[in-house]
Amino acid sequence: MERQINTIGILTSGGDAPGMNAAIRAITRTARFHSMNVVGVMRGYQGLIDGEFVKFTSSSVSNTIQRGGTILKTARSQAFMEADGRKMAYENMVSAGIDALVVIGGNGSLTGAQLFAREYDIPIIGLPGTIDNDLYGTDSTIGYDSALNTIVECVDKIRDTANSHDRIFFIEVMGRDAGFLAQNSAIASGAEAAIIPESATDVDQLAEFIERGKRKSKNSAIVLVSEAQKDGVGGALYYADRIKKEYPQFDARVTILGHLQRGGKPSAYDRILASRMGYAAIEALLEGQRNVMIGIKNDEIVYVPISRAVKMNKPINQELIAVLNVLSM
Repeated sequence: MERQINTIGILTSGGDAPGMNAAIRAITRTARFHSMNVVGVMRGYQGLIDGEFVKFTSSSVSNTIQRGGTILKTARSQAFMEADGRKMAYENMVSAGIDALVVIGGNGSLTGAQLFAREYDIPIIGLPGTIDNDLYGTDSTIGYDSALNTIVECVDKIRDTANSHDRIFFIEVMGRDAGFLAQNSAIASGAEAAIIPESATDVDQLAEFIERGKRKSKNSAIVLVSEAQKDGVGGALYYADRIKKEYPQFDARVTILGHLQRGGKPSAYDRILASRMGYAAIEALLEGQRNVMIGIKNDEIVYVPISRAVKMNKPINQELIAVLNVLSM
């Protein structure tokens, strides 16, 4: 028989993502609608270990849907990776009367949630909060659309300089080992190429990109590059260095957008997505669901086992690569 859930704990973990506050708001207000108590856990899993808890009411999340970052703060906890740390976290949960957790974060955060749930039989619902969009089982993650819009805005500005000086700009974006941000921002900004982990780029492919530019009599170009390292250096620096060595007639520059991509107000899409997912998280717990991630497929909310979400590789749509290759001619 399922234990009744009276108190929900919410935490955000790993890198922040625009829309996390909208999710916290939706979780809190849906839980309160069902007469559940809500406890905010500050600073992710480290807050569980330190017992850093705050009682949340509906008014606690007022005027937060438009804010970037996370009102619960976030951190990466080395202590939670150890059995003793997780034991302390569980004991603090029990002492605070927390019956279930909603964890908002990316691959590492949900991997920690899966391990915690398995060790202590805790009902946990995961929400995909990461700008990388790399979690399997969901078409989009909270924060991805906002980051994409930020990148496109920056690329639009950089193109003015690229055109004025006949330069090739390699613009490095986040995404870790996933190319969703680079590929889609390249399409949206009209870039000439995207270099992503899912589509290995060798000497011939780089040469093809240069030759394509020559055929257009074009000396300026924008190339979006995922941050995955090549030969121990960041992707953009690696490819810019190759241009300088192999094609010295071109003037290459590098822009690394870095944490700029994480900040700012969430887009309307991310606010709606986070609200739907936060609502669905509480509904899932009421249905007796546990250890699932809330995803969205074809605009429908779905439940994805956390084990699948973190272990399966999310494939990039090959059509996107074809679209960019054709439209950049």
